[in-house]
Amino acid sequence: MRNAALLLATATLILGACGSGSSDPAPTPSVMVTVAKPVRGALPATITAYGTASPSEAGTETVSMAQPGQLTSLSVTQGSAVRAGQVLGTFTVAPSARSAFLQAVAAVTAAEKQRRSTADLLSQHLATSDQLAQADKGVSDAHTALAALKAEGAGNAVQSLVAPFAGVVTAVSAAPGDRTQPGGAIMTLARSGGILVTAGIDPADRDKVVPGQKASMKRLSGGDSLAGQVVRVDHMLNPKTRMVDVDLSFPAGALLPGEGMEVAIRTGEVAGWVVPHASVVTAGGPARVFQDVAGKAKAVPVQIRLSTPEGDVVDGAVDANRPIIVEGAYQVNDGDAVRRGQ
Repeated sequence: MRNAALLLATATLILGACGSGSSDPAPTPSVMVTVAKPVRGALPATITAYGTASPSEAGTETVSMAQPGQLTSLSVTQGSAVRAGQVLGTFTVAPSARSAFLQAVAAVTAAEKQRRSTADLLSQHLATSDQLAQADKGVSDAHTALAALKAEGAGNAVQSLVAPFAGVVTAVSAAPGDRTQPGGAIMTLARSGGILVTAGIDPADRDKVVPGQKASMKRLSGGDSLAGQVVRVDHMLNPKTRMVDVDLSFPAGALLPGEGMEVAIRTGEVAGWVVPHASVVTAGGPARVFQDVAGKAKAVPVQIRLSTPEGDVVDGAVDANRPIIVEGAYQVNDGDAVRRGQ
């Protein structure tokens, strides 16, 4: 009897313990999330393009000589910065060109002598007025020919090459000792402030970009952003890149020719619900955000109007009084329990 009573008591205790454990509610699983308040607003719409800083056609000038001759010295190299009026080198006019100039000087002297002789003959009634007029024309023609040769530099056997403006030497086409032909390029200068960034945009974006739009530019090599502005949009495809070229200006002296650039052209603004980029879920169905409604995740379908790493602009039935789930948005489903992290 005693053993039976002991067994009964033990069984009662075991059953009691089991009953006590089964009465505790099982914990509900939840997802740790962070949230943000939905805000109505707008973000800038931009077009990203890549290009290179290079001299504009209007901002460059080729240094050349109108007479044949020889480059006798050169004091700059490609990439040198020059100031207006700086001597870039020396040039010796070819003997043939110098000879033509001296002949023109002699022609002027002869024409003037002929004119004086004709005038004397006319005063003695030994020449006509027409003959004097022809002599006057001969003098005029001789002076015109001489002035042209002077303007082309034939009057000085040795001449200095002078920078017409402040800028950068972008190309050197001749070396000391080289003989050049009239008009042959010796070097090319880019005017300070005449360097542009030329970037290629997709032809589909051509109508969105117009001169005057602001842009942000970054060197591909790194560094701070630069403010820029669209100054020209091409009306044809670049035959090499098959893109539409866009020229952008920037603060003078900020870039060197040849630097690679990433450009973000601001084409307008997009308004709607401004939410963190991480809060917009696109996997496994239509785009959506989740809002925390009394500790439960509620899916809200949205239309993405603009997506950037800094934030997205969406349209949809977003409740302005319910926080948007940011971190953890990809881990929850509609109706899941959530808890907010610190």
